[in-house]
Amino acid sequence: MMNSFRDYAKEYINLNDEEIGLMLSVATEKKVRRKDMLLQAGEICRHKIFIFEGMLRLYRTRDDGSEHNMYFAPEHHWMTEPESLNNSTPTLYNIEAVEDAHLLLWAKRDFVSLSVAIPKLKVYSENIISRNLAMTRERVFNTMSATVEERYDDFVRTYPDIFNRIPLHMVASYLGVSLKTLTRVRHAQVKR
Repeated sequence: MMNSFRDYAKEYINLNDEEIGLMLSVATEKKVRRKDMLLQAGEICRHKIFIFEGMLRLYRTRDDGSEHNMYFAPEHHWMTEPESLNNSTPTLYNIEAVEDAHLLLWAKRDFVSLSVAIPKLKVYSENIISRNLAMTRERVFNTMSATVEERYDDFVRTYPDIFNRIPLHMVASYLGVSLKTLTRVRHAQVKR
């Protein structure tokens, strides 16, 4: 697993062996099972998470118990709840394993220290934040302006590697539609 992270860090963050070693020296390796919770509403998020294997999701639950998926993170992606992590405030969101997963976790103080010691990591993190903000804005725009069919097509195009790995009710929740509506859209597209 550590070799997998080394390869990732060299290719995507452009780190050298010493910088990677420093990152790994303060990371915690963790294996979780499907449906294990890494963060629950009301808790304070304390980690940045890198996914080696498996998939995590970030979601929020309404008072009526309905879940609304905000983000899916498959292998070689990062997950956290940034507002809670940065402000040390209780979160409204949950992070759950969608599949059995193998993870690396960094405590906030360690990741901050790493970002100071490794400027390339800080730049990389800022780029991820910027990219996620742009994706979120695009998603809000699509939710307000696109048809259900267009949102579904966009989801399949954006997440082709995870579409078949998550239950349809989670896809429906992410798209902001009922499972019945999603099923209708999928059947209509098959007929095309």
